[in-house]
Amino acid sequence: MFSVVALIGLWWLAADVLVNKTFFANPTDTLRGFRDLWESGDLAADVQASGLRIVKGYSISMAVGITLGVAIGSFRSAEALWESPIGFLRYIPATALTPLFLVAFGIDDAPKVALIVAGTVFFNVVMIADVARAVPREMVDTAYTLGAGRVRVLGRVIMPHCWPGIIDVGRINLAAAWPLLVVAELFAGTDGLGYRVTVLKRYSEWDQMFAVLLVFALIGLVSDLFLRWLRNRVSPWARP
Repeated sequence: MFSVVALIGLWWLAADVLVNKTFFANPTDTLRGFRDLWESGDLAADVQASGLRIVKGYSISMAVGITLGVAIGSFRSAEALWESPIGFLRYIPATALTPLFLVAFGIDDAPKVALIVAGTVFFNVVMIADVARAVPREMVDTAYTLGAGRVRVLGRVIMPHCWPGIIDVGRINLAAAWPLLVVAELFAGTDGLGYRVTVLKRYSEWDQMFAVLLVFALIGLVSDLFLRWLRNRVSPWARP
């Protein structure tokens, strides 16, 4: 509680003393801007638009990440086939692909979803592969010794052990999905939180722009708390 109060105090100090007030809203102005955005209906519509894009793009990213990551971390054949190409592709900056996605998919939701996938999927794969590699080899060997096949070992030994780490990977990399979405909405958007920031900056509505930034922070906090709860719910034995 003290840390939250201290953060708000520093924000207030920065807004009223240290920074040009013309370009920096204090907490009171931000709350007023939040109220104005909410009453206009723009905020709810933008949260819904951006939220749906995040859900679509990051769900695809996690589905691919779990499939390839667990395979790479568990089976040498998959590791030999996929690890090097993915290690190469993950160093290509996804934001540089934005113009290509716009040309290929148009200006609707498709390029925005594609950018989220491209910017997060390779990191999800690599990190989930490391989670799968951390499964104790003794457990896997024991299952094989007792006559279990690959599919049963994957379902009964590897995946239960991996779920806490997979959820943590998803929680960590979700933070990268939102900036990618903002970039896509800045390039070509007619709604969404990133688009709203651009419009508010154009008309110098700094109080409302800070309100949108606060919404980003709140969405991130809620997402993080939910994924922590899900990890503890799915795997109570792994609770720190």
